[in-house]
Amino acid sequence: MEYVSTRGGPGTVGFEGALFSGYAPDGGLFMPSALPRLEAPVLRSWSSLSYPQLVKELCTLFITTELMPRSVLEDLIDRAFSRFRHKDVVHLTRLKDGLNVLELWHGATYAFKDLSLSCTGQFLQYFLEKKQKHVTILVGTSGDTGSSAIESVRGQKNMDIFVLLPHGLCTQTQELQMTTVIEENIHVFDAHGNSDEIDEPIRELFADTDFARKHNLMSLNSVNWSRIMVQIAHHFYAYFQCAPSLDTTPLPVVEIVVPTGGGGNITAGCIAQKMGLPIRLVAVVNSNDIIHRAVQHGDFSLSSSVKATLASSMDIQEPYNMERILWLLSDGDSSLIKTLMDQFNVSKGLKLPEDLHRKLAQTLDSCAASDEDIVRAMRRCWEENRYLLCPHSAVAAHYHYVQLGCGSRSTPRCCLAPASAAKFQDAVLRAGLIPDIPPEISALTTLETRSTPLKRGEDWAKVLRERIEELAQRR
Repeated sequence: MEYVSTRGGPGTVGFEGALFSGYAPDGGLFMPSALPRLEAPVLRSWSSLSYPQLVKELCTLFITTELMPRSVLEDLIDRAFSRFRHKDVVHLTRLKDGLNVLELWHGATYAFKDLSLSCTGQFLQYFLEKKQKHVTILVGTSGDTGSSAIESVRGQKNMDIFVLLPHGLCTQTQELQMTTVIEENIHVFDAHGNSDEIDEPIRELFADTDFARKHNLMSLNSVNWSRIMVQIAHHFYAYFQCAPSLDTTPLPVVEIVVPTGGGGNITAGCIAQKMGLPIRLVAVVNSNDIIHRAVQHGDFSLSSSVKATLASSMDIQEPYNMERILWLLSDGDSSLIKTLMDQFNVSKGLKLPEDLHRKLAQTLDSCAASDEDIVRAMRRCWEENRYLLCPHSAVAAHYHYVQLGCGSRSTPRCCLAPASAAKFQDAVLRAGLIPDIPPEISALTTLETRSTPLKRGEDWAKVLRERIEELAQRR
């Protein structure tokens, strides 16, 4: 299995190269040069597998046994999921009127990113120990990625992680899950900017290839292929849990509704679809609706600013994984993707070519939800089921309720739930509901915190560069 850049840069890398790179040298994102196709007999044989077993089966398709023996891979995945609170790791809750909620949030930080990052952290440690190597990880977060990334590498001697969080734009719980981790290899920066602005210094450091090579820079945002790879399992598990029967030919279709910010989860769904999983995908967004506009109108352009919403982890204007989706839909036309992304990077606006837009609209449906829509969905779900949704999960539930109002019930539907409502107490209160707060989250307010402010007007890339150099001299 070889990996290529979506922008067609020279050469290929193996899984290890993609894992440690983040962005490709030409600024593109790594993708498998070819995707395995799974026929109906294989899907039927996988239908009874647990979530961890599905992750193992899928990872073996993308990581060669020469690079990582199957027994080692399985052990690393078992270790990754050992801290999850639910015995099934991922759990489906079936609610009234066909509302199926796939809870992806039973990991350490109560967010779906724990699933892919716990595995990715294990993969990193495996290769670093073999090669006696050190890496510097750069992460920009809109809320959940930072804490999950921190949990996946905390205390590791051969990794330093630098996390930039947007000041005042995360929930208190999200922020405390990052700033209360007092470990030598954890470096949290409280940046006075939005989630797109904090990505700029990170991109700048990666673009300095000499600096990036010297300090073995890498990313754990969903630019990293390893995260996308693990997330493919969400869609397979959702399908097998919700499909009525696999005894028919053709196999039945299941609709999977995916709350979407940076686009990693919806990209994983598109890959699963290309691999032969019979799913219909719906990307649901908040008021930061660039993906919705792209799907509906071919308009891939930035709004004037990022809007702060109740679903704060999806407050993203530049969903970088759309590049992977467009590459997939263009049949790997890297020349076209490079042209489009170069244009987007300059003008921050793009009208998708007609053929590409048509393919996108055939692959995805989409829906946008306002804060009012989110609150209504949270209330309705509670009133009908006594079940608390986080605001991101409520974006998916909003779509489900809209479809119910249109009389659409024929296709089974699964709504992915990216986070626990416990992380978003203000949104729960806004909906007139009472938060249910686990003791681990309540205890965060009693812990010591540590972070470094990054103020507007400062050269954030320079601050990061100097801190990385300082740490390197100490080692």
